[in-house]
Amino acid sequence: MTLHSAFATILIALNLVAPAVAGPLEDADIAMKRRDYPTAVRLIRPLAEQGNATAQYNLGVFYDNGLGVPQDKVNAYMWFNLSAAQGKPGAAAFRDLIARYMTPDQIAEAQKRTREWKPATPR
Repeated sequence: MTLHSAFATILIALNLVAPAVAGPLEDADIAMKRRDYPTAVRLIRPLAEQGNATAQYNLGVFYDNGLGVPQDKVNAYMWFNLSAAQGKPGAAAFRDLIARYMTPDQIAEAQKRTREWKPATPR
């Protein structure tokens, strides 16, 4: 495990213990501890798509590091940007850090996806 992915794992673990949302985030935390990233993504994605800032932040970390999903800076930027718009601490800093490694076209695409994003209705 690289230092970057270890740091990402710690960040996710700290964010998954938010008491405001029980259930899927707690189950995702268990999956993370097992390094079962595909399961963690499967549990977090619906919450992120519904607008949960913590889930959006965590999905940004997954995409940034390729944990359970293909590494994708555009998607990482979008999820961090959505989370930052809701005031999630650290989300804007990570979005801005990722932007340093992106082309202007990639940033424009991520911003476009952010603008076009609409929350999904709960299942």
